[in-house]
Formats: sequence, structure tokens, C-alpha cells
Amino acid sequence: METKHKPWISHYDEGVPAEMDIPKISLVELFKQTVDMAGDSVCMLFEDEQLTYQEVDDLSDRVARYLLTQGIQKGERVGILLSNTPAFVISYYGILKAGAVVMALNPAYRQREIKRLATESGIRLLILPELVYDTLKPIQEELPIETFVVVGGKMKTLAEEDLAWDILLEEYAEGEAVAVDVSPDDPAVFQYSGGTTGTPKCAIGLHRNLIANVYQFDRWLVNTEQGEETILVAIPIYHVYGMVLGMNLAVKMGARMVLISNPRDLDGLLKAAERHQATVFPGVPNIYAAINHYPPVVDGEYDLSSIKACISGSATLPLRVKEEFESLTNGHLVEGYGLSEAPTATHCNPILGENRAGSIGLPLPNVDCKIVDLETGQEEMAVDVPGELIVKGPQVMVGYHQRPEETALTLRDGWLFTGDVARMDSDGYFYLVDRKKDVIKVGGFQVWPNEIEAVIIQHPSVKEVAVAGVADEHGNEVAKAWIVLKEGEALSPDDVKLFCDEYLTRYKIPKYIEFRESLPRTMVGKVLRRVLVQEEQAH
Repeated sequence: METKHKPWISHYDEGVPAEMDIPKISLVELFKQTVDMAGDSVCMLFEDEQLTYQEVDDLSDRVARYLLTQGIQKGERVGILLSNTPAFVISYYGILKAGAVVMALNPAYRQREIKRLATESGIRLLILPELVYDTLKPIQEELPIETFVVVGGKMKTLAEEDLAWDILLEEYAEGEAVAVDVSPDDPAVFQYSGGTTGTPKCAIGLHRNLIANVYQFDRWLVNTEQGEETILVAIPIYHVYGMVLGMNLAVKMGARMVLISNPRDLDGLLKAAERHQATVFPGVPNIYAAINHYPPVVDGEYDLSSIKACISGSATLPLRVKEEFESLTNGHLVEGYGLSEAPTATHCNPILGENRAGSIGLPLPNVDCKIVDLETGQEEMAVDVPGELIVKGPQVMVGYHQRPEETALTLRDGWLFTGDVARMDSDGYFYLVDRKKDVIKVGGFQVWPNEIEAVIIQHPSVKEVAVAGVADEHGNEVAKAWIVLKEGEALSPDDVKLFCDEYLTRYKIPKYIEFRESLPRTMVGKVLRRVLVQEEQAH
């Protein structure tokens, strides 16, 4: 497309190119470049631990050596079930160096969730905490996982085929150099996404997809300097948002990454930000809002003036939250937009230039966008007329794992159909209007109604159930379940939530439960979730 068809380019910050050359390298090469240039620089800070890029390079080599001795082949999946800790980062680059694919899982997932995802994606080896080992080992025969590597389990008695993390790092300290040929076109990560239908599926992110997004944001953040930044990594790096805009971006910038494993511990987060003079802080609206209203912050007990650039994603950033946080830090907090199918972002507001209220910003360099009609996806809509947002760019995934039909629906003629309804103004600023798909975003996490329904319907007293996203008293999206009970049965909302707690991570458990005599359905019997949501909104 010619520049005249991209009105957004004229609103880029000075120094951001309309098109940029993105090197044809892998994430392994990106890491090696930083080690070669700044090996003695600090890579990670975690609690009282500090590791340089050279040290992380050495430790991740040990992980790669171990994986290769275990017969892990190029393209096979290795799982990481860890929070934001040094072991995650070391594991991540070790897996990639071995030519394997990272399958990062939320450490809060229950047995049932891990079993399904591990089986669908074909995880051969899983790196996990000691506590979860005790939960998963008893059901290993039901999993494709052959070996567990246990972090924090050095003193624990493990099965013969399993290994403690600390022992791995000791035993594989010496050995041949890891020399697996990793191509930019090789898969780097599997990331689960709701896709366009609301059914969980695995987006395949190639090395070049993640490299593209890292380079785009490296140029977008015009108020940062190579080798001079400290990134506060509080968003989970098991999700591509934190993985790309926290961990991988830090590597590209030769920055220090301050790892926060529990962002709900605001004192821990704020102390780390102040102590290490964090300058870049990607996050979600809820965390910025929580900081704004945290009494010690309001009372001036924390100095956050070092922060200068923040990208907000996963949910709408209220203008009030933006303004309060910027006055608190003297930094710039801007809203962006992305999805797992384009790991991780396609749009962002200028870091220094004009931010428009309610806008997800401008397409990044090398990204093209259209708003098309919802029915056929072929007619381009006029300025300010809503339709489906479709994007094309170097960060767009290659497809879904073993889902050719879903891939064909989502990727058409090089365009990614996002399933989100949006509009574009005359200057090229984009605005989300609604979601075409049913995925619920709870605190920035994707929650799929089908998954919750599949759990609740197992309760012996439940006849029918429907789940959808609604707004709570604070305007945040949460899950609500509408339940029809079997005749003569009785349940309370708390009974349902306790039942869900056995199978689902806490944030997936419906906040609201409503018992009904029937559910609205189409002529062919499909439950009309949108009718339930409309009724909720009318109350």
C-alpha cells in the first residue's frame, strides 16, 4: 500500500519510520548479539539475585545441552510452568537454543487445564515448580510429558526420569557448544488464543514474528536508549505480551529486566521499581489504576519519577488512569492493541505525540490495516464506520497448530482477521467498538465461555448453562454464568463457585451466577449469549 493510504504515518513520533528493515534473524541470534555487545551488563534482577547477559547465556546453554541429551528434536515442544523468575528466562532461551518450541503455561492452571493443553500441543518435557510436580506426577501416564524438571526441588526425591533444576545446571555446566541451526522461519512459541470463534487454539509464533515485533517497539519507544534502560517486567512472561514487550524487548535493548513474580504485591513491585530505577513499564490498566490509588503512593512514600515509557494492553485504558499515572511518574503511559495471533501487538499510541481518548493508537511500522464489513470481510468500510479490523504485517502468525480450518478462516490472502470490531478516524487512529468473538478478558487474561460451561455442566444438579462476559460494579469485564437446574435440585452461587474451583484457575470462575428456568436459544437450539448479556445490561 502506498503512503497516501496510510494516514497514520504522519502522526508517528519523529524518528519512527513508516517502513523499517527487520533483520532475518532468530531470537537465539538476537540474544547472542546482545551477549557479544554487552555480556557483562546486568540482564536480570530478581529479589536479591543478579545475573549478567553472559551468565544467562552460559546457564541457558546448560539447559539446551540437557534437552539435546534427552533427545528433544528440533520443533518439539518443551513446556515452562513458571512465573516471572530467572529460571523462566534461562529455560526460555535454552529451549530456543536447542531448536525446540516454547510452550509457556500459566503456573496457576489446574490439573485439568494443563492436561488438555499439554496433550493438544504435545509437550515432551515440562519445567515446573516443586509444588506443581506433586500435583502432576500422579497423572503423568495421562500426559505426553516424559520428563519433569523441577525448580526448587534439589532436596526432594524425584522419580528416576525427572531432574532437579539445580542439579541440571551443575551436571551440564561443561560440554560441547550448542550448535543447533535455528532459522527465523522456525516456530519459537506456541501461544493459546481464543481466536475468532472463542475456542482455545494454539497460535504458532515463528522466530521472525517475535523479532519483528521487538524491532518495531524498539523504534516506537523514541525516548529510550540502547543499553541505558531498566524494564519492570511485572506482566507475566508466560504470555506473549510480557514475553515480547518485557523479556525479548529488554534483550534487544540490552536493558536490565526487573522480574516481578507477584504483581499483586504492590509494595514488592514498587520497591523494586524505585530501587532499580525502572524506566520502562509495560502493563495492564488494572495495575496502573491500583498504583494510582495505593495509599503509600498517594502519600508520596514511593518515588516513581524514573519511569518514562509505559505501554498498556489487554484492556481499555481509561483516560483518568492514564492522566493520574502520568502525573505520578512524569512518564508517558500509552495504550496499544495486540493479539496472540500477531505476537504481540499491531497498534500503539505515540509515546510522545498525540494520544486520542479511547483510541488503541496507530498501526506500527510495516503494518497495514483495514476495516471491513462483518458479513463477507471483503468490503472496506469508510472512515469512522465500524467493521472487522484486519491486519497484515511481519508479526502475524503462520497459523494455528493442527487447526487448518481455523487457520483458513483467520488468515485470508495474507490478512489476519482479528474478530474485533473497530473503526478508523480520518487521521488513522483506530478505536475498538466491540468484540466479534465471545472471549472474555478478565484482568487482561483471556477466558473462554466454552471452557467454563464445560466444567459447570458436569455438576450433577445442572441441566443447562451459558457463560458470557459482563461488566462488574467497577466497569471491569468478568464472567457470568446463567444456570438452569435439574428439576427438584437446589444450588447456591457459592456451591457453583466451589465446584469450579476444583477445575479452573480463580480468574476463570464466574463472578456472578444467575439461576433461570430456561435459556434463550436460536431455532436450531444454539444458546443466545448476546441476549443474556443484553438483558444484564438492561437491568
